[in-house]
Amino acid sequence: MERSFIKELQTIVGGEYILTDRESLAVYGYDSTPEIESLPAAVLLPGSTDEIIRIMRLCHGAGVTVTPRGSGTNLSGGSLSAGGVVLQSSRLNRLLEIDEENLTATVEPGVITSALHRAVEARDLFYPPDPGSMNISTMGGNVAENSGGLRGLKYGVTADYVMGLETVLADGDLLRSGGKVVKDVAGYSLNPLLVSSEGTLGIFTGITVKLIPKPRGKITMLAHFPLLQDAALAVSAIIAAKVIPATLEFLDKVTIRCVEEYAHVGLPLDVDAVLLIEVDGHPVVIAEEAAAVAELCRKHRCSFFQTAQNPSEALKLTEARRTALSALARLRPTTILEDATVPRSCIAAMLKVIQECAKKYDLVIGTFGHAGDGNLHPTCLTDERDPDEIKRAHAAFEEIFDAAISMGGTITGEHGVGLAKKKYLPRLVGESGIRVMRGIKQAFDPKGILNPGKIF
Repeated sequence: MERSFIKELQTIVGGEYILTDRESLAVYGYDSTPEIESLPAAVLLPGSTDEIIRIMRLCHGAGVTVTPRGSGTNLSGGSLSAGGVVLQSSRLNRLLEIDEENLTATVEPGVITSALHRAVEARDLFYPPDPGSMNISTMGGNVAENSGGLRGLKYGVTADYVMGLETVLADGDLLRSGGKVVKDVAGYSLNPLLVSSEGTLGIFTGITVKLIPKPRGKITMLAHFPLLQDAALAVSAIIAAKVIPATLEFLDKVTIRCVEEYAHVGLPLDVDAVLLIEVDGHPVVIAEEAAAVAELCRKHRCSFFQTAQNPSEALKLTEARRTALSALARLRPTTILEDATVPRSCIAAMLKVIQECAKKYDLVIGTFGHAGDGNLHPTCLTDERDPDEIKRAHAAFEEIFDAAISMGGTITGEHGVGLAKKKYLPRLVGESGIRVMRGIKQAFDPKGILNPGKIF
């Protein structure tokens, strides 16, 4: 990148908020995706929407590529830039408004997800999306990837709560879509298009989300299953019984052992699987739902069913699930975490495929995830310095993704396509799907400068 162009960027953000030395750039050459690294030419830390507008106008005119980045927790290589500019959102971290009359919150993209949780819950309100990285991830990243979380079964994902967006387009124009109104059918619905766009259509500078009343009560439970397939069938039975827990999470034997060695929370080591289940809402209703869940688990050969007796015990059980990735990652140098997602009735079949692939390719794969919505996280523990093992891991995941598609599922439930999964996307959406998506990208970004190389 030419020195004169760097100087122009410096005049916009100030010298202290542009990074060009190799040591600093190396930090931004990675996200949480294994095997992928790519150094940008410069990293900018803008402090306002106006600065982003000016940056985009300058880069658009010069044909310089721009990649938005939050905390770098992306798991598909989506926040990596090859030789272009990275826009890092950490300075855009204000919670602009909590509107109790309209039940909305408006934030800048750099706000940490859990910070929003704490702020609204202090007012007896609730923002449900809770990705596993919520203590690190930013709201801008959550919107770009349409993040889910443990509460996704009952409450949905980020897209279900985004009401309004302020987005800087590739040419520097400012687009405002949606707002605080509950109903709005004027023209095309742009918010759902921008959510999940992975930084390829625009740069978010303002996000308005829907809030709901904070649930009055919660019961947290853990069911032990000697056989993995029984746990999977119990999940399907709970859903079929029209009980919708806030959380219905699954951990297999490999994951249980790793979590227990890491966190020492008292998980059983003599079972194939556990289900972490939470019901929330009115105290009378959740008592009935908890009883129904317990009965269904016992019908499916649950060997032990425990109910948290206080908030501290409930938090300990929930944190056991949230530490699953960290616990697994301790075993080997490289952790490949995926998110194959299938219809809930296919969970048992999908778990069987994962087990068979692990055996076929001689791999250690621990599986956990959001069993209640069919979003499983097969996690391969490997070492990228071993080319043969990595080759086997990719072959296994190719079979896993193909199986998910054949079951009517998808290649990603929440991590995004990014760089890591773009070869699988045509198998899922077909040539017509790719053509339509490319047309949308062309309309928003005809020069192709926004997060290039991702998705397609």
